Amino acid sequence: MSIKTCSTAIVMFLLLACPVAQAGKLAIVIDDFGYRPATENQVLAMPVNVSIAVLPDAPHAREMALKAHQQGREILIHLPMAPLSKQPLERNTLTPAMSRDQVADIIQQATQKVPYAVGLNNHMGSAMTSSLSGMQHVMQALSHYSYYFLDSVTIGNSQAVPAAAGTGVRVLKRQVFLDDTANEADIRHQFNRAVALARRNGFAIAIGHPHPATVRVLQQMLPSLPGDIVLVRPSMLLNERPATAPASPPVAKPAPTRPFRGVPYCPSRQPAPPIYADAMLGAIASSVADTWRSILRGETAPVAGKPNAGKADAGNPDAAQ
Repeated sequence: MSIKTCSTAIVMFLLLACPVAQAGKLAIVIDDFGYRPATENQVLAMPVNVSIAVLPDAPHAREMALKAHQQGREILIHLPMAPLSKQPLERNTLTPAMSRDQVADIIQQATQKVPYAVGLNNHMGSAMTSSLSGMQHVMQALSHYSYYFLDSVTIGNSQAVPAAAGTGVRVLKRQVFLDDTANEADIRHQFNRAVALARRNGFAIAIGHPHPATVRVLQQMLPSLPGDIVLVRPSMLLNERPATAPASPPVAKPAPTRPFRGVPYCPSRQPAPPIYADAMLGAIASSVADTWRSILRGETAPVAGKPNAGKADAGNPDAAQ
């Protein structure tokens, strides 16, 4: 074998024996589209896998959704939902007190105002998403569309997942908010945190907003995304599960045992005949002598149950070897 052939064989062996780690998947969604065309157009100049979430009643909602669709970008409806805090609300904000028909009507209007959407996520919504009955109304309405729900996780006890049970609506969860502050150093830190989570768990979803500081950080960091991280759309994560170590098999419980109490003695009706030492030693000596005679003649000791053992098979040349 030539050196070149040998080297190729070694490389192929290493490739097969050493599996290559899969790239971590990072999805970025920019919320609140429809109010700031200047900065939003800067977001639309970013890689096409950066997705956008459009507020249905924003003045530029339809315009920005159409632009994003022409690029082949993924679009979500950014539906306002009631927060626990007291603050001004968007028009058509969902509240836990609304009936199922009211929720369904608002969602149906939103689908017309934000064309080409494939998913929906909540704008604010700590009060609404923590209400099981309220989120059941949302999921029942979404079940009539081919939308997934991206939970922005604005409160820890969100009911999105249990509310979706039985509806066929699939739920994703946000892992990182990029811009809780407008400080660029903080935004960079959050971006790096999202990358680390994608690397560790296999995927991560980060949500940001079209603020000037956020746009600047993304413009700087997206071109230098690490080689083991790939930018994806949220819908590409619908079948992902966090990477975890395989669970240890359950340890079987030992079967209960009864304490050993000995074997009862069964007396024989007739006494056993006596065995004398000279008879026993004579039988042993005879057996040893027979074995040595077989060895000296070139035969192996017979094996019980194999009458031809120790004899070469004339029909098979390898048997004698």
